[in-house]
Amino acid sequence: MKKILIFSLSYYPVNVSGAEGAIKEITDRINPNEIEFHMITMLFDKSLPRNEKLGNINVYRIDFGSLYLSKIMFIPLAVLKAFSLNKKHKFDAIWSMMTYMLFPVALMRIFGSRIPHILTLQDGDPYDKVFKRLFIKPFVPLLDLGFRTASIIQVISSYLGEWPEKRGYKGEIVKIYNGANPRDVAADFDDQVIENLKKELGKKEGDIFLVNTARLVYQKAANITIQALKMLPENVKFLAVGGGDEEKMLKDLVKELELEHRVIFTGMVDRSVVSNYRKVSDIFVGPSRSEGLGNAFLSAMATKLPVISTRVGGIKEFLFDKKHNPEETETGWVVDVDSPEQIVEAVKDILANSEKVARITEDARAMVLRKFNWDMIAVDMKEKVFDKVTK
Repeated sequence: MKKILIFSLSYYPVNVSGAEGAIKEITDRINPNEIEFHMITMLFDKSLPRNEKLGNINVYRIDFGSLYLSKIMFIPLAVLKAFSLNKKHKFDAIWSMMTYMLFPVALMRIFGSRIPHILTLQDGDPYDKVFKRLFIKPFVPLLDLGFRTASIIQVISSYLGEWPEKRGYKGEIVKIYNGANPRDVAADFDDQVIENLKKELGKKEGDIFLVNTARLVYQKAANITIQALKMLPENVKFLAVGGGDEEKMLKDLVKELELEHRVIFTGMVDRSVVSNYRKVSDIFVGPSRSEGLGNAFLSAMATKLPVISTRVGGIKEFLFDKKHNPEETETGWVVDVDSPEQIVEAVKDILANSEKVARITEDARAMVLRKFNWDMIAVDMKEKVFDKVTK
C-alpha cells in the first residue's frame, strides 16, 4: 500500500471550499487498499478531535493556543508533525493543496527530506495577489523552491497551468479539472425540504432569485450583482450564500441602495446543503474578477440554472456564448468584469426567452456531466499523478 501525506490549511467540517471538497471527492473514490492518505491541517475549532479518520484520510489537526497564533505557527508546526508522522508511516509522496502549502514542503527539503511532492494549483486569487502580498514577499524564495522541486504539478485549468513556469518549474504539468457538487449532478433533492427553504427565505409567488454560492470576498464581486439589482424589477432578489471579509461592506451597500428587502445574506452554509440554495433559485450570477476554475458555476450548471458570469481565469474552460465563442455550444451568458449594466441585460434576456434558457441549460448540464465528473477525475488523479510519483 502506498501512503501519501496531504498538507491543507483547512478541512472538513469547517472552512470548506472548492479545494477541500476536491480532496474529499478524490480520496473517497480511491481504493484504501491501494493508497492510504494522511493529512496535516489546522485546528480551527477546539471542539473537533485532533486526530480522526474521515473517509480515506487520517486527519491530524494542529494548533498553537489561540487561532491567531495557530495561523502564524502553522507552517513550522506542520513541518515538525510531518517529520514525526514520516518516522512511523514512511510516506511515498507529499501532496500540497494550493500554493501556500508549498511552505512546509520547502522547509522539509531544507532540513533534509527528499520525499517526492505533488502540488495541486486551485488558487482563486490572481497570480500577482498570491505572490506579491506584503507578508508573503520575503518568503517567495521558499515557494519557488517548492515549485522547482515538485515531482509533478496538477492544475485545474489552463489559466493556472501558466503559473509553474513563471516560478521556475520545468517538470510535468497535468490538467485535471474539478467536478460539480455530486448532489447537483444527481439532482437528489427532497421537494419538501426545498419548499420549506423557500418559506424560510421568504420567496413568494412571482419572485425571481439571483444567487451566488461563494465567499463574500473582493474577487467574487458580489457588489456588482447588488448594483445590478437596483436596475431590475422589484420582484428580482439576490441570495448571497456564504460569508467573508466583505460581508459588512456589502450590507452597507445594500442599505445605501435601499435594497434591504431584496437581498438575503445567509452567512456560512455547510457544503452538504448549499445545493438546496441553488435549487430554490432561478439564475446564478457570478461576476468574478478572478477564478482558478469555478466549482460553484459548474454545480449551478449541473442544477440547470442559467449562469451569468465573466470569463476570467478558469471560467474560460466552460462558459461559452455565441459572441465570445461562436464555434462552441452556448453554456451561459457572458458579461464583462465590473459591469452591472450587462448583468441587467443578461437577466432580462433570460426572463424573456424561456426556450433559449432551456436549450442552454440543458447543453451546460450535459457538458458538466461529460467533462467535470468526479469519478473520472479520481481515476485520472490516481493514474496520471499519484501512481507516477509513488511508483
